[in-house]
Amino acid sequence: MTDENTSGIFGRGEENTAYAKYFIGQSYLNVLSREGVVIANVTFEPGCRNNWHVHNADKGGGQILLCTSGRGWYQQWGKPAQVLRPGDVVNIPTGVKHWHGAAGDSWFSHLAVEVPGENLSNQWLEPVSDEAYRALT
Repeated sequence: MTDENTSGIFGRGEENTAYAKYFIGQSYLNVLSREGVVIANVTFEPGCRNNWHVHNADKGGGQILLCTSGRGWYQQWGKPAQVLRPGDVVNIPTGVKHWHGAAGDSWFSHLAVEVPGENLSNQWLEPVSDEAYRALT
């Protein structure tokens, strides 16, 4: 498998050690921009996913995912999970509990775009259980 197939066109980057405690499995982070809008390429190994979390802001905020390679999942609390493929765009409003990550049999990469806002913060919550993750089809 070539690097492009496992990390998208923006490159895998380094192991995501700073946020490893909020992920099940190995993820990689390649920060592309910190000026104006923070944009990072996030690559997930097969089966890797982040914990449930919420992007908070007093005004504005949220996150946009631009899917670039592989196959993954996105789920909002209380809703069915949706499959993500290259070209998919997910707009995540401020205050919405959600998670995202790779499918069990595929690497997955997306660009994570932080929507500008006031007093931005992330609230990391519980992991997605193995049982709930394995039930995805």
